Amino acid sequence: MASLQKDGNPQLARLRDLCAGDGERLDLFEAALALSASRAEEAVDLVPYRQHVAAMAAALADLVHRRGANPEALAEVIARSYAYRGDSETYDDLQNADIVRVVERRKGLPVALSILYLHLARGQGWDAEGLAFPGHFLIRVGIDGARHVVDPFHDGVVRDAADLRSLLRQVLGPQAELVPAHFDTVPDRDVLLRLENNVRLRLVKREDWTGAASSLDRMLAIAPDRPELLFEAGQINARLDKKRAAIAAFERFLAVEAGEGDPAVRHRASALLQDLRRGLN
Repeated sequence: MASLQKDGNPQLARLRDLCAGDGERLDLFEAALALSASRAEEAVDLVPYRQHVAAMAAALADLVHRRGANPEALAEVIARSYAYRGDSETYDDLQNADIVRVVERRKGLPVALSILYLHLARGQGWDAEGLAFPGHFLIRVGIDGARHVVDPFHDGVVRDAADLRSLLRQVLGPQAELVPAHFDTVPDRDVLLRLENNVRLRLVKREDWTGAASSLDRMLAIAPDRPELLFEAGQINARLDKKRAAIAAFERFLAVEAGEGDPAVRHRASALLQDLRRGLN
């Protein structure tokens, strides 16, 4: 699907291309670079960032060659040698969800740091995926048949069951227990959506509706047919009096949701669409 807004942004078009297909496995780092560049007001030279991450990958390969394959090698390179860490001091800073700024500042959100860990782990031929763990983004790395849960935000530490239970209870309360669903893997497309959703939520909180509309346009480049994104894009563009963009979003929402979803939400979208069309006359 084309962008709901005619932005002429080549990086946004590249992001769409990188996210085509089923979205289970993407070139996450390259897509995150395109996402970052699509936000920038001026062109960004991405070559230095690719070179930086390639150097980290080479350092990891050398370490694994010398000491053997283990998940701690990721932390040794990323957290220790290159000093990446979670930004707990200014957690809500939008720079923490921008992979270019994360590389420059060596700190970021859990999901942003996880993209670096996933990229390097996969470069070693290891199985590496994001997890649906509540409230805190973690990854799972598989090496020689053994699975390890890694916490990129906290210096790449390998978490055991007791650690994970403690993390869970911080989010869900003191009685919460680990269940298999907490270790379900998430598609790469959803990893990117989670990264950009951090931006969208903060812009909405600031009532920066123009910025939120642009963020949704980026999310729809990643996942063109997500009904909840289409509905919100319709609402926010209507708020901004961008009637044609709002109409396009609601039309696509109704096409995607045809015969499915909440009937009340479909009815609401239809009513809003009719009002917007009348406003064009």
